[in-house]
This record gives sequence, C-alpha cells and structure tokens, in this order.
Amino acid sequence: MRYIAFIISFLIILISPFIGEIDLDIKNIFDKESMEYLLFWDLRVPRVLLAFFSGAILAIGGLLFQAIFKNSLTTPFTLGVSSGATLFTAFAIVFLPATMLSYSHFFSFLGAFSTILTLFIFLKKLHSTQTNSLLLIGVALSFFYSAILMILYYISDLQQSYSIIRFTMGSLNIVGFESIYFVMISSFILLFVVLFYKQELKLLLTSYDNAFLKGIEIKKINLIFLFFVSLSVGVCVSVTGPIGFVGLVIPHIIKTILKKSSEKLIIPVFYYGGFFLVICDLISRNLPTTSEVPIGVVTSFIGGPFFIYIILNRKK
Repeated sequence: MRYIAFIISFLIILISPFIGEIDLDIKNIFDKESMEYLLFWDLRVPRVLLAFFSGAILAIGGLLFQAIFKNSLTTPFTLGVSSGATLFTAFAIVFLPATMLSYSHFFSFLGAFSTILTLFIFLKKLHSTQTNSLLLIGVALSFFYSAILMILYYISDLQQSYSIIRFTMGSLNIVGFESIYFVMISSFILLFVVLFYKQELKLLLTSYDNAFLKGIEIKKINLIFLFFVSLSVGVCVSVTGPIGFVGLVIPHIIKTILKKSSEKLIIPVFYYGGFFLVICDLISRNLPTTSEVPIGVVTSFIGGPFFIYIILNRKK
C-alpha cells in the first residue's frame, strides 16, 4: 500500500506541470519558439519544483521542531523566522523606491536571518534543556514583529498594504529557475544534516537525560538543528512568503499513517511535505476564480479539516 501511494504521488508530481488553465500541446514544449515552451519551462516546471522543495523544507522543519521542543503544536514559524521575514519585506515595500522592489527577497531573507541570530544570542544564555524558554522567546518576538507590522500597515498606502498582505498569504508565482536553486540547495543541505545526526535525534526523542548519559552534547545538537532548520525556512520564506500549516499537519499525518519513530520518518516527511504543497498548488491555480487563490489559503483550508479528522481518528 505504501509503495502504491508513493507511485501515485510521484506520477501526480510528474504530470502536474501539464495541468493548468491553458492546455498544452505536448509536442510543442520542446520548441523554443512556441508559447508552450515558455509556459512549460519558465512558469509551470519552476513552480512545481518550488512547491515541492518548499513543502519539503517546511515539513521536515516541523518534524524537527516538534522533536526538539517536545511540543506537537510547534511549527517552523513558531520561533518568529517568518515574522521577521515578513517585517523586513514590509519595510522594503513601504520605504524602498519602486525600482528597488526586486530586492525584496533579499530583505526578506535578511529579516529571517537576523531573527535567527537574535534567537541564538538568547539561546547562549539558556541551559541546554530550556527549549521551552526559547519557544516563549520566539513567540514574544513574533508578537513584537506583528506590532511593528501593524504600524507599517497604518502608514502605508493602499497599493503597499495590498502588496504586504499578498506576501503574508504566500505565493509560488515565479519566472525561471533562479529562485529555485537557493530553495533546492537549502532543502538538500537540511536533509543531509538531519540524516547525518539521525541517531542523535533518536536519543533526543527518548529523553534529554538518556541522550546526556549516551554522551550526546544536547546544546550543540539543538543548535545545529535549530540553525539549519531556521536558515532553510528563511530561504524558503524569502521566495514564497509564509505558507502555513505544512510544518504542522504533514509530520502528524505521516506519524499516524506509518507509525514509526521520528528518525525513520525523515525521508517520508520530506517527500510527502513536498507532494502536499504540489497538490495545494494544483488546486490554487486551477480553481474557477477570477484570480489565483493564494497558496497559504489553500494549505490551511485543506490541511485544517484533514488534520482534525486524523487526530479524531487516532483517538478512536
């Protein structure tokens, strides 16, 4: 059954670039002079790849954060990384001239990275097992960023407010492969780091005391995981904007279906996180609406009820 699910999901990912509002003549997608070539290779293929690797980063980040903080409600956005990216993007939209708005992705990443540095400054002052304190600091930072964002909303004009709101809803609208490379490389680096330290992750999941007795440097491992997850999420958010619910719902669904310990769920969560966002993107760009529904709205609309169903079914 698991192999069938993998084959079906893989086939859906392969055919998703061919599905859209405009029908493609398949024999023309290799003709560089045709509209189908531009539509397929410059818009749809990059979009599907961006959806897959962004979903993978958010899902594996959620799995790690839930393991580190031992809190099933933790997501990659809990520490305020996405809030920092949103705030700096809003600064760029409001204060930069229109000719420089193409650099908004850089400001978004700068906001995410500065939040990571701030968190690590606080983490140095905490004991290795005080992860809940770091969690509370992240939540406090998110509220602080939100307060500044409200001020920016207040002083911005209508067009600027609209641009900020659209960013907060998430978007996979890109042209070409340039932006994908950063997200793709970040996803592979994150996956490599998690697989490299999967035995340490297994010990951390049992208990910090057990991990300490086995000779694990708890603070060092937590720092490594938090840094690479936050950095990857920062890269992802700088390109797509914050896309909620993936990091929360996918780890729980995969845990419930596969019933394995977390270190054995790394690859499945990575893959199905990407698949979930590809499916959401298919729905987003094929709904019969006058404009495309933001991807963040679709993930929450689909993920919320399905997540509740999984939890209730697990209780039974």
